[in-house]
Amino acid sequence: MPPARPRVLYVTDLAYPARGRRYGDEDVFLTSRLREHFDLALCHPRDAVALMDGFDAVVVRNSGPVLAYQEAYAAFREHATATGKPVYNPLDGRGDMAGKQYLLDLTEAGLPVIPTVGRPEDLHRLPRADRYVVKPRLGADSIGLRVVPADEAGGPADGDVLVQPYIDFVHEISFYFVDHTFQYALHAPDPARRWQLQPYEPTSDDLEFARRFIEWNVLDHGIQRVDACRAPGGELLLVELEDLNPYLSLDALDDAGREAFVSAMAASLRRFLRGVAGT
Repeated sequence: MPPARPRVLYVTDLAYPARGRRYGDEDVFLTSRLREHFDLALCHPRDAVALMDGFDAVVVRNSGPVLAYQEAYAAFREHATATGKPVYNPLDGRGDMAGKQYLLDLTEAGLPVIPTVGRPEDLHRLPRADRYVVKPRLGADSIGLRVVPADEAGGPADGDVLVQPYIDFVHEISFYFVDHTFQYALHAPDPARRWQLQPYEPTSDDLEFARRFIEWNVLDHGIQRVDACRAPGGELLLVELEDLNPYLSLDALDDAGREAFVSAMAASLRRFLRGVAGT
């Protein structure tokens, strides 16, 4: 008999109304290809705890902002940790998986990130600006994000939100990695249209920038997206380090690019499962 194939529970919210993105289409495509390598079933994030014990591993993909199901997500993490269930991406990421604290940590470390503070007494540490961005510390998908004039920036910085100077950037670039290997980059030429993406050929300096954050994170396995903006001076600044469920914008790639990503993800997931089995 042929060896049993790994059983994978693929967590996604196919119906989440993401602005400018089609979660369902992306995950239907991905799962159609991953079925060539794994026995696979899809479920909503609210159903993961009830189903995960029947599978060898759980893959978290386009599951939507955790804010929409915080109790269910906390229960999922607790159950996975208690049972030792392998989760891909692993749950020890230091980026968005753990909230926005990393923006403060990276600012403090002097890395090229949009300067961020979380206390009103630290506002003087930010570059002076006419406007500031105020975002929830546990926010996602721009939920709760506000742009305020300078005279209002100090009021809401109470520990539950983060404050950044508003940067009139040239464009945004996203770098996509599987494990620590760069896969592709996409950019949004129009800052007002974040999800109208085009393929982008990064320079060696661009890739060095992105890899600094991949190396800073502790994930040996999984999919990460480094979101950056091109500041008016030409330098790149980190906007987000997505390590929980980054949307991949596979529809912006050609057929060869999509198939190459699927191959990389399948190989990564097999390595991850072998490593877990070995321990």
